[in-house]
Amino acid sequence: MGSRKIRVGIDTGGTFTDVVAVDDESGTIVTTKTPSTPQDPAVGFLAGIEKVLAQLGESGDAIDAVSHGTTVATNKLLEGKVGTLGFITTEGYEHVLEIARQSVPDGYGNSYFWVKPDRIVPADRVRTVRGRLAYDGSEIRPLNDDDVRAAARFFKDREILTVGVCLMHSYANPEHERRVRDILMEEYPEATVSISSEVLREYREYERSITTLVDAAVKPNIRNYVNNIANRLREFSSAEGEQRDIPFYVMKSNGGVLSAEEVVHQPITTVLSGPAAGALGAALIAGVAGVDQVLTCDGGGTSTDVTVVVGGEPALTTEGRVGVYPSKIPMIDVVTVGAGGGSIAWMTPEGTLRVGPQSAGADPGPLCYGKGGNEPTITDAHVLLGRIPPHLLGGEIPLDTELARKGVEELAHRLGLEFEACATGILEVSAWNQANALRQITVKRGLDVRDFTLVTFGGSGSLLACRLVDILGLKDVLVPLNPGNVSAFGLLTVDVRNDYVQTHVSRHDRLKIDELQTGLDALAAEAERALEGEGFGPDQRQYARSADLRYFGQAFEVRVPVGDGPITQELMDEAAERFHQAHRELYGYDFRNDPHQHVEWVNLRVSGIGPIKRPELAEIAPGTGADVALTGTREAYFDEWVTTRVYDRARLGAGDELEGPAVIEEFSSTIPVHPGFRARIDTFGNIRLSKTSDSNGATR
Repeated sequence: MGSRKIRVGIDTGGTFTDVVAVDDESGTIVTTKTPSTPQDPAVGFLAGIEKVLAQLGESGDAIDAVSHGTTVATNKLLEGKVGTLGFITTEGYEHVLEIARQSVPDGYGNSYFWVKPDRIVPADRVRTVRGRLAYDGSEIRPLNDDDVRAAARFFKDREILTVGVCLMHSYANPEHERRVRDILMEEYPEATVSISSEVLREYREYERSITTLVDAAVKPNIRNYVNNIANRLREFSSAEGEQRDIPFYVMKSNGGVLSAEEVVHQPITTVLSGPAAGALGAALIAGVAGVDQVLTCDGGGTSTDVTVVVGGEPALTTEGRVGVYPSKIPMIDVVTVGAGGGSIAWMTPEGTLRVGPQSAGADPGPLCYGKGGNEPTITDAHVLLGRIPPHLLGGEIPLDTELARKGVEELAHRLGLEFEACATGILEVSAWNQANALRQITVKRGLDVRDFTLVTFGGSGSLLACRLVDILGLKDVLVPLNPGNVSAFGLLTVDVRNDYVQTHVSRHDRLKIDELQTGLDALAAEAERALEGEGFGPDQRQYARSADLRYFGQAFEVRVPVGDGPITQELMDEAAERFHQAHRELYGYDFRNDPHQHVEWVNLRVSGIGPIKRPELAEIAPGTGADVALTGTREAYFDEWVTTRVYDRARLGAGDELEGPAVIEEFSSTIPVHPGFRARIDTFGNIRLSKTSDSNGATR
């Protein structure tokens, strides 16, 4: 085997597969892109590895590990393609999916205007079994094996291959569910089964049922996909023909990675694999640059993903959704809006301009692609206004500005606008869509958006950066080097991580130290077994404890850390104090000094963490002035047509500065610098955008 140790991060998107490789010996980082191959993602995956190894002058035997971000589970759920599912639950609870939470989602004034979505499992594919556990896990009635066997035969006769099992109070005692799975495997070994006590050991039957069913729905796809990649990697592993198992990790929604062998048993944990990697990569890049409070903005062709990072850590949630399906697994809190480069501009019946969420995608794509698109998009508006060049990816994709002009002018005519006003309006609506998403992830946590730096990446993430500063009053913007590859880079920065939860409801003043210690120790033991299986020694394993707390009588909890060491009354009181403070930050009040308002503990959590070496970001050479990077000028529209200087980012060095109006171009992205803004290159090659004047022309 070669002496070099190359770690590779691969993020597969709908259009391109992004690849980043780091040489752990020298710290060299190499990036590239290759077309995705949706019909067989493994082809594009391996082509990306070959391409990046060629840049390093190495062969497959130099690969030390591969980390991968996949959208297989995400796309399946977003498209609603959950397949034919069966559901087994406790007798008397067959309508748990129909009843749900009996609430109307935000945005609907009342239930008359809300059409309830189709349930994930139709009523005729639900089977119930006799047997009952109490809330503490004690058995009230034994499980009826005959009911389970009848359910297994029912699913087998109808060729329902995927089954989710959620029995009442199985979070407290998994024995009944495990017995159900054993009988299903005896009667119907071809079936794929998920049980809630292994997917989500939390109370709230509806969310636990849905999460378990989603896990079952994506399990066959994830299993086939991951095993296919792992087998192809094994074949690719040695230039001499000697095969070996390359460590292969898959990104999880919680901000960690997990080995391919384990992730096939926890497929739901990958549902936000790609966006999570981008947020973590952006957080690391910003942290090295000295910024620990950032908003990330990952712009692609179809949508834009935004996340908040405080103290270098992306915010986590267990109240997330993927498409129409709620998911209670820990995930990085990502808000997605239909504001990507391919988002379509259209006129409502009332005669107003809207943008998205419909997208032209990559095929046929925007009008300017010349591949048959017939509706104007955000990309068409940018190219018409001179904000991007008449080509993408260094000339690989030429753009037809006349086709774009025709489409935008037709829309402008229907709206009664000049084409410049229409194109500007398309970008303005898109910017406000992104701004509202950024407000959503900050305001709901009691955070002031004006205290944050915006980190933009992805192919279209930086195109509206200056406008977002104006709308939101942001401090500034940071655009990393190779912004189109930040998600792939993020895959190389994350640790192995597994999360474990157990419901333990108790008022704080009645919580017993020994019960809390026992509960947390049991979760830590599960985490330790998983880390041992991943190959981490005792001295490498790390653990993070937390708990979900609320005021007695509330319906929702706030997660707070639980300190290290043996459980004491002081440590428990510290957690309660953190809860009071977090509640005040979120909602503007707390009951810290009210003896009648009790704190209640709900869920205990332990995360097992196996640290992975992070790549070092190198400083770039000092610049000699931005003029050396000047490649020419073109007319661009910023409230009026102005002659705009165009710069090649690759030629800019540390300390170089330039004033808007300007456009900075690179292989995977373009950064328009509006009038009244300044761009400065920092020591790590990041572009820092900031305002030079306010709306009255005063210099900042």
